[in-house]
Amino acid sequence: MAAKPTLGIGLIGSGFMGKAHALGFATARRVFDLPFALDFAVLADVDAALAERAAQALGFRRATGNWRDLLDDPEVGVVDITTPNMLHREMALAAIATGKHVYCEKPLAPTAAAAREMTEAAEAAGVQTQIGFNYLKNPMVTLARDLIAGGEIGTIRSFRGVHAEDYMADAEAPWTWRLDPADGGGALADLGSHILATARHLAGPIASLTADVATAIGERPVAAGGVERRAVAVDDVARLFLRFANGATGSLEASWIATGRKMQHEWEIYGSEGAILFTQERFNELRLYSTRDRPGRRGFRTIFAGPEHEPYGAFCVAPGHQIGFNDLKAIEARDFLEAIAGGPAKGPDFREGYEVQKLVDLAYRSAHEGRWLEV
Repeated sequence: MAAKPTLGIGLIGSGFMGKAHALGFATARRVFDLPFALDFAVLADVDAALAERAAQALGFRRATGNWRDLLDDPEVGVVDITTPNMLHREMALAAIATGKHVYCEKPLAPTAAAAREMTEAAEAAGVQTQIGFNYLKNPMVTLARDLIAGGEIGTIRSFRGVHAEDYMADAEAPWTWRLDPADGGGALADLGSHILATARHLAGPIASLTADVATAIGERPVAAGGVERRAVAVDDVARLFLRFANGATGSLEASWIATGRKMQHEWEIYGSEGAILFTQERFNELRLYSTRDRPGRRGFRTIFAGPEHEPYGAFCVAPGHQIGFNDLKAIEARDFLEAIAGGPAKGPDFREGYEVQKLVDLAYRSAHEGRWLEV
């Protein structure tokens, strides 16, 4: 058997998402028959000491305190960006200019204009891109999309979604880069981008929207326990009403101050002949209602994830035993690597990241102007 070609991974950032990406690649090469032998080549972070510690912990051969070292490294074929949002554009454009494929965590960029620039640069260069909307890689979400496409719930009439967490609920939590207006927005950009991507994935393109955003915590301490405080100029909560191109309507909410919610990525789709419900808090389950069931036997039934729902079986042969968050990153990594090898591009890629960011920008504009806007 011929040896697989080697593909070097260069990771920028080793925080929450950097670790998730590294674990995703590590898991993918063990559970899938990938088209490449992966080389965890270089890890870059804000300084050499941090990068070295992270490289040792995550299995990278080299470490650097300067992300630009990845650009001229011939052993790096993929640049994986997991830094704060305002840095994505510069890093991605630099990587694309050297012909490297780019994997970038969401949101793609602070503005739709920057996201478009990144998208067009990648498409012109012919490199593969991936954006980290990994919730779309859940086998249960794939099942939902298949059910919708197969007409199991009839014509889609409405979509209702929410992405709520509570990591900013404490008013004494210090000011961070997430609260910097230069980063493009608050809860809507950070969390709402996920539920917008899901809405598009399942219900189709969005034609128009109106939005309202609110800042509940007007100022925060500059440092933990400090006296000095800094004003907050981004949203803590956002709510949108949507009209889809197919005639369906919908609503969305994004919040990072939803006390007690750790991961409420939740959606409901109602059709003329049934409905589908899902929550990330029980993300190995899908609930399905069908009007085709006879009267007296109608009700939501729970479908448990199992080997029949590809690629669950690559992780576990037993149904109902569940896969996890990092496994979704592994599926995302597999799809990206297969696209690099010439297989079908499953995305979501930079083009989809740009489409979602257009909606984010439009929602902020709608909230400012107080009116419905066409996409």
